[in-house]
Amino acid sequence: MARQIWSGSLSFGLVNVPVGLVSATEQKDVSFHQREAETNARIRYKRVAEGTDREVDYKNIVKGYELPGDKFVTLTQEEVDAASLGRSRSLEITDFVDLAEIDPVYYEKTYYLSPREESAHEAYALLRDAMEQTGLAGVGSFVMRGKEYLAVIRPWKQVLVLQTLLFADEVRDPEDVVGDLPAARKSTSREMKAAVNLIEQLATPWKPEKYEDTYRERLLGIVKDKAKGREISLEEVEPEESNVVDLMDALRRSVEEAKSGRAGPGQAKKAGSKSGASKRSATDAAAKKSGRGSSASGGGRRKSATVGALSKQELYERATKLGIDGRSNMSRAQLQKAVEKAS
Repeated sequence: MARQIWSGSLSFGLVNVPVGLVSATEQKDVSFHQREAETNARIRYKRVAEGTDREVDYKNIVKGYELPGDKFVTLTQEEVDAASLGRSRSLEITDFVDLAEIDPVYYEKTYYLSPREESAHEAYALLRDAMEQTGLAGVGSFVMRGKEYLAVIRPWKQVLVLQTLLFADEVRDPEDVVGDLPAARKSTSREMKAAVNLIEQLATPWKPEKYEDTYRERLLGIVKDKAKGREISLEEVEPEESNVVDLMDALRRSVEEAKSGRAGPGQAKKAGSKSGASKRSATDAAAKKSGRGSSASGGGRRKSATVGALSKQELYERATKLGIDGRSNMSRAQLQKAVEKAS
């Protein structure tokens, strides 16, 4: 069992669920110690008072907040804890939202919420299953390790997942930090159609186990080779050419490579690709005949991917055109399912 890093009470309405928080992920970066090159002695850091060589004990360290004019206000840990207003042991769900409306830029870290005792199982399962049925996620805030966190709680694989979020003022406006950005391109341009075609050729179901940390594996291989006294060959890799002279030609060749890469050496995949293309053509023709042509599905892009990218208002407008009843009371997830089914 993983060690709980926070314990408290998760509440929605008048229902309280005693829960514990454990980290859902683990970093597997290769960790190095700093050592002196000549002696191989371990490099360590000490807390030393500025201007002296005197090491300071941790219990004698206070927190200092810098003010204008090189002034500081110091606070003890007790004074810092006073700002939590008793919320260091409570996490109240104040709102339920459509998870698809939260942009991934706001996500920070993922945890699992577990019931702390057997008596909490019923309430825990009730909240988990109710959110699963409605397609909504809970939003609340709590204090952990001297910091307030905004969090979203959602069901996943029989567990409640808590993901900490950045507050709105912590997300930078791209126009403030990126500089000049290109204007939106016309969807009717040749380049746009070619780019969409390339993306569709590379589209695949999400399988996280497909992606491996090849850098870590190579680095550990170098460590093992050096430990065995083997010579390490240091090869310089030439940077790839990034200057695209002919955009259309680059897109065309990319599509061709994607097609050949997916088909592979065998002919079965090629035949399957042709069969799939024929089926898509027939589906597109049927969609056009029923009045749901390329304009409704994003210029010929796959329907499910396009619908998933729409906002709730856009889904509502499409549901209206499709004559779906009860749309005003539907969540975004319910609207999406209804639109996909009707399309």
